[in-house]
Amino acid sequence: MILSSYIIGQPQKTMSAADIELALKKLNTVGSVLYIAAHPDDENTRLLGYLANEKCLRTAYLSMNRGDGGQNLIGAEQGELMGLIRTQELLAARRVDGAEQFFTRANDFGYSKGPDETMRIWGHDSILADVVWIIRLFKPDVIITRFPTTGEGGHGHHTASAILAGEAFTAAADPTKFKEQLKYVDVWQAKSLYWNTFNFGGAPNTIDTNQLKVDVGVYNPLLGKGYGELAAESRSMHKSQGFGVPKQRGKSLEYFKFINGDSSATNLFAGIDQTWKRVEGSDKVASLLDQAYKEFSMEKPEKSLPVLTKAYNVLKGMKESYWKTQKMKELTDVILACKGIWVEADASDFSVVPGQQLKITANIINRSDAQFKLEKINYGGEKSLNIDSAMTKNHLFSITDSFNISAKTNYSTPYWLERKHGIGMYSVSDQNLIGKPENPAPETVTFKISDGDLKLEITRPVIYKWTDPVDGEKCRPLEVCPAVTSNIESINYMFTNNQSKQIKVTLKSNIIDANGTIKLNLSGKDWKVEPASIPFNLKKKGDETTVIFNVKAPVFFTTTLDDAITAKAVVDINNTEISKGVIRVNYPHIPIQTLFPDAEAKLIPIYIEKKGKTIGYIPGAGDEIPQCLKQIGYDVVTLTEDMILNQPLSNYDAIVVGIRAFNTNDRMPFYHKTLMDYISNGGNLVVQYNTNNNLASLKSDIGPYPFKISRDRVTVEEAPMTFDNQNHILLNSPNKISQKDFDGWIQERGLYFANEWDPQYETIFSCNDPNEKPSKGSTLVAKYGKGYFIYTGLSFFRELPAGVPGAYRLFVNMICIGK
Repeated sequence: MILSSYIIGQPQKTMSAADIELALKKLNTVGSVLYIAAHPDDENTRLLGYLANEKCLRTAYLSMNRGDGGQNLIGAEQGELMGLIRTQELLAARRVDGAEQFFTRANDFGYSKGPDETMRIWGHDSILADVVWIIRLFKPDVIITRFPTTGEGGHGHHTASAILAGEAFTAAADPTKFKEQLKYVDVWQAKSLYWNTFNFGGAPNTIDTNQLKVDVGVYNPLLGKGYGELAAESRSMHKSQGFGVPKQRGKSLEYFKFINGDSSATNLFAGIDQTWKRVEGSDKVASLLDQAYKEFSMEKPEKSLPVLTKAYNVLKGMKESYWKTQKMKELTDVILACKGIWVEADASDFSVVPGQQLKITANIINRSDAQFKLEKINYGGEKSLNIDSAMTKNHLFSITDSFNISAKTNYSTPYWLERKHGIGMYSVSDQNLIGKPENPAPETVTFKISDGDLKLEITRPVIYKWTDPVDGEKCRPLEVCPAVTSNIESINYMFTNNQSKQIKVTLKSNIIDANGTIKLNLSGKDWKVEPASIPFNLKKKGDETTVIFNVKAPVFFTTTLDDAITAKAVVDINNTEISKGVIRVNYPHIPIQTLFPDAEAKLIPIYIEKKGKTIGYIPGAGDEIPQCLKQIGYDVVTLTEDMILNQPLSNYDAIVVGIRAFNTNDRMPFYHKTLMDYISNGGNLVVQYNTNNNLASLKSDIGPYPFKISRDRVTVEEAPMTFDNQNHILLNSPNKISQKDFDGWIQERGLYFANEWDPQYETIFSCNDPNEKPSKGSTLVAKYGKGYFIYTGLSFFRELPAGVPGAYRLFVNMICIGK
């Protein structure tokens, strides 16, 4: 537990006496290990916890990407926002298992069936450079991969992560490779590279009894749990992926296959000195730290302070080195914990505008018999207060002051999202940010304390705290934000058949007396917007107002995104133009995440015919299909259980079932008969994809006739779509579907296709990824009584929010089939 590596936007975690004893043990261990895989949730949390807390090694997980392309079981976020959630879930997991977290710039572009495609889209050399950078920065003794280079891990990202790890193992030690990094770091050669083999409960099983084995199921009395229990708590932080797991207790073997470097049949770290002997001139500090560990008193941790103070000053005087820097941080945390020191810096508001004043309360308390003096408080390097006061036991010292936030401070958008990026990789301009899981704190407060010949600096991020009547004390990160944000109501507007639309823009002030005008700039010719500008006057910070622009599309329509234009909301305030919206991602298991994207929306003209008016919608794991259907003029009603079971469904022209509803809604089996009766009486039921595996199994029938869902998918979004049943009503009414309707799709064609089905079902399409057999199970259609049932694995949940015209036209045909 390294408290000096503080958590952005979270209260400072204090160390118990058991935590201090474990930290003292870690101070006497000088070694590190880096675990490498592809995505959030790929890491072996049991092994990470064991290495960090049992072996007391500096342990880290390098995830190639942030999981941007994953499915979301807790909300409707996709893409960049999905990656933001999964980043924070990884950090939440690391707070449990004690490891650290790194990333490359790779973007999770979706499922990939091979490493060649992955490397091509990511950009092999760029991502290899990032892996080398992390190795040179972290300096691991041993590198462990989750997956092999030979493909048994399945996903192309998995295999690519192992290939890159193997290449980086050698390249990190080569001074001719990525020489531009050597301005900041030195070359580094890890001692060994291993593959952590696996048996995930199905083929392939890659473990072998002849492989190196480690029992990671042991019990740690300082933690009060075994590593199977710790791993379950850590892994269950991956809530958006539905990875909650039971706690396991008892013996648990992990298997390792040697890949490169120095090998041993019995020990991952054979030949690696994990003591202070590896650090030049460390005999004295090693002796003192060993003494502190042996003499530590859980009831009186402050008794260790004289020895720890000597160790600190000896370490401070040693020659600069990697381990000196790391152990200075760890030792500082232990000394603060033994002194019972708690510090925090609270802002009076959760947001501040660059150039504005911020009021901060600095808090510090001494909760032990140890004596020390608070000498100075420094606010972000901009302002210092001389205190020169002794801290008496259990007396909270608080002081509130204001200082100006630099006008050059960046908005609180995550650094990897500040610039536009391609499909494969985020754009990051600062080399020293690459690898970091999140932004550095925008503002910090540093407390300078002294105790005789010991002088320490304690830096904490500025956070905002409030009290929730149910949850009690809560906190969130400080946000640096624009003076006024302008949120366009939707990111895409579908203009159907020469339609005019109202575009609503919500203005929110982050300052007092925000006066100005807003206009909507359109990038295309022949589009019209009224009025030209709208004045606003927001008196108080936090005030909002909504303005409406009327936009008329030109008289032409398309089935592709080629004719889409951009609408940009531009605020003019004090002769300064601002064009930023605000998005906040708020879930209870992670800190609130904020970003300020450009205030833009796509306007998409589309030719579409539709029938019917009212659609019922049964929510699943979360998607934006209802909002998309409203965009093209449908009335969408979210169906409750009472409405499904006790009210007439004949009022709905069609019913749509959200993604993974049969996986996440345990009431779906009880709706089956009612929904089948609805179809039989003339209704249309469209069911989007579900999964059927050990993590998310199906517990009921879905359609009127049996079919089985597989893991089959088509990941190439440009994959040709063959119309197997060209004359089928689904392809002809009310919209004539052509190949152009499959232009502009994003991430994939579809996922979790059917692979077996009753003869009553008709198939419509064949499609496949390169070098694979065609799959016909993307869409199943069955006439049942007077109505129709459709199961579709086509990724409408991605395509409709992305504004793909052809996806809208095909989905409308599904809704309208037979009408």
